[in-house]
Amino acid sequence: MKKLHYKIYIILIMLFLYLPIAVLIAFSFNSDKTSVWKGFSLKWYFELFNDRSIMTSLMNSIIIASLSSIIATVFGTASAIGIYNFKGKARSFIQTVSNIPIIDPEIVTGVSLMLLFSFVGTLFNFEMGFITVLLAHIGFCIPYVILNVTPKLRQMDNNIYEAALDLGCSQWQAFYKVVLHEIMPGIVSGLLISFTFSLDDFVVTYFTRGSKFQTLPIEIYTMTHKRISPKINALSALIFVVILIILIIINIRERKNELKKGDNI
Repeated sequence: MKKLHYKIYIILIMLFLYLPIAVLIAFSFNSDKTSVWKGFSLKWYFELFNDRSIMTSLMNSIIIASLSSIIATVFGTASAIGIYNFKGKARSFIQTVSNIPIIDPEIVTGVSLMLLFSFVGTLFNFEMGFITVLLAHIGFCIPYVILNVTPKLRQMDNNIYEAALDLGCSQWQAFYKVVLHEIMPGIVSGLLISFTFSLDDFVVTYFTRGSKFQTLPIEIYTMTHKRISPKINALSALIFVVILIILIIINIRERKNELKKGDNI
């Protein structure tokens, strides 16, 4: 009886999480702007790709998310390794400080960065835009990379690194072939989470973008003053499908790697 209750509970949770997305995808094929189904059509997908404003905003978001996630992953991984090499209270203190941006409300981060960039802009005479948004996204993505890489460092056996040195590897070779290989799942997770948060961010971007630079969340927000176009339904459906495909590919690869490890054992 308990198993039945658990199954019903899980089904309800899944419906609550994914039913709105299913409705959104369904209405992306609706031939009319209304929320009443009028017939199947690919009209909004064609109009989406012909909308220069949305496409420009989407490309800006993808470029910012790609650059910020890659840069944040490099700096975040280096930071995680540095924090791991500290001992005792120093490590705990630095780890706690690195987690503050995650706990801190986005509105505080956005306003503080806006004030910083405004102050620096008056000193060096530049306007907020692409660079300030990129720096802001790198800043709030780094803690998520640290959070994902640190557990992998703790799970790693330090004797493997020392054994690599004893067997003739240089410090760089031992790091590249042993340490980096061991913590790679954490690095990939940090990269994907950083990309997702950056692509989705609205609050920090809103305060640091200036008056000219536009990302997809900002573009969608400007549409809320009127009726949101069904083209956004089509775009959201495409993004969801792409993310779903990426997750499936990652899970398949991880499953294959686990099977290979099991065969080797």
